[in-house]
Amino acid sequence: MVVASLASTTFDLEPSVIGHWLLLLCLTLLGAGCASKQVVVEGTFPAPLLNPLPITMGVIYPSAFAEHEFFDEAKGRAESDWLVRTGEAQVELWDTLLNGMFERVVPMDARPAPEQMNPAVDAVLIPRVDELQYAIPAQTNIKVYEIWMRYAFELVTTQGETIADWTMTAYGKTPTAFLQSDEAAVNLAAVVALRDAGAHFATSFTRVPEVAAWMESLEAPAAVAAAPEEGQEEGP
Repeated sequence: MVVASLASTTFDLEPSVIGHWLLLLCLTLLGAGCASKQVVVEGTFPAPLLNPLPITMGVIYPSAFAEHEFFDEAKGRAESDWLVRTGEAQVELWDTLLNGMFERVVPMDARPAPEQMNPAVDAVLIPRVDELQYAIPAQTNIKVYEIWMRYAFELVTTQGETIADWTMTAYGKTPTAFLQSDEAAVNLAAVVALRDAGAHFATSFTRVPEVAAWMESLEAPAAVAAAPEEGQEEGP
């Protein structure tokens, strides 16, 4: 029988060789207990169904945002290290969202400053991810993968002065029952969180008090320019 043949081969080996193979087996089992899991978040992000605001918006994606990743080290042998890379998906989402929200979007490389030649934009938006947390079944004892993200946004003038600075949270979850792997479940939770972030931003941007005041200041000169001069009759 094959089993007997394998057994006899094993016992014919020198003790040092047996010890070597036992050591390799132990290391393999140990490594399997705390293997690393990696996710590069991928998904689709529909354009918002909005009438674009009449604004030319500059946008800067800092390297920490465009290359954003989250690492969580395993706390024990039964857990895994997790590395979740969201940077590419972040850029894809915000490119799609901003181009749907504003009349024109201008990518920029660095924060504007007074001594620089700045493009003809009304303002510049700088997003960042301040925090990302996740929960998996090993931590929550519930078959649901969850991701929370806290964003911070700064809207600045073409001279680099702050117009508004605010934060926003996003949340996504997915049940593991519908997916074949932990990585797929975490990816979907991240995609749901990103979509949630886009929906919140689209509906809350104009309600940020400082943003609303800035938009009114943009409209005021246009209204003055459109008004007839004193003594000039309006058209029929």
